[in-house]
Amino acid sequence: MQINGANVLVTGANRGLGRQFAHSLVARGAAKVYATARRPELIDVPGVIPLRLDITDPASVAAAAAEAPDVQILINNAGISTGANLISGDLDTIRSEMDTHFYGTLNVIRAFAPQLADGAILNVLSAISWLAYDGAGAYHAAKAAEWALTNAARLELAKQRTLVTGLHLGAADTDMMAWYEGDKTAPDVVVKAALDGIEEGRPEVLADAWSRQVKAWQSEDPSVIYREAAAALTA
Repeated sequence: MQINGANVLVTGANRGLGRQFAHSLVARGAAKVYATARRPELIDVPGVIPLRLDITDPASVAAAAAEAPDVQILINNAGISTGANLISGDLDTIRSEMDTHFYGTLNVIRAFAPQLADGAILNVLSAISWLAYDGAGAYHAAKAAEWALTNAARLELAKQRTLVTGLHLGAADTDMMAWYEGDKTAPDVVVKAALDGIEEGRPEVLADAWSRQVKAWQSEDPSVIYREAAAALTA
């Protein structure tokens, strides 16, 4: 799947990684870039087609699919991070994370899947798909569910030859992670790895050292994973 000449839709394109995806897609010669957000008037990327889309609203998703019937590559980037834990957090806040990352992403995939035969889907996931973090219990659970969704969609859409890629990363240097004082990867580096992965037909992209480390830990006993993770985060 080549970016040059393709029609691409990006969710959550008004800021952060989504905004960088829109910029990079235009620079790589995409024929059309549908840049979507709940408030499309906030999208400021030259050369894109702004489109209203709230991924948690099925009517909004259906309307966007009707307005963009020629999409060949779908990039599911829209997300939230509430800082809620599972035991102590507000249940409505926890549900909002699941509604966005799991059900919202599923809404969009289901709506656009019929036009993505021989195309591609990229889901922006996280190293936290595989590793719990105190202060991000809801985010971890929702991203783990989105990872499972990515794997299941890959199998279900194989018959129509749709590539389904999961992008995992640690902290990116975006406003969502402005509070984090550790190492952060530049958005253009993350997006380049993701778009290269689509063009190479890869089912999974590990965009930075932290995501590669967390993936490597998955064969270890949980006591080892969380001991090593705690040491790395406090180093």
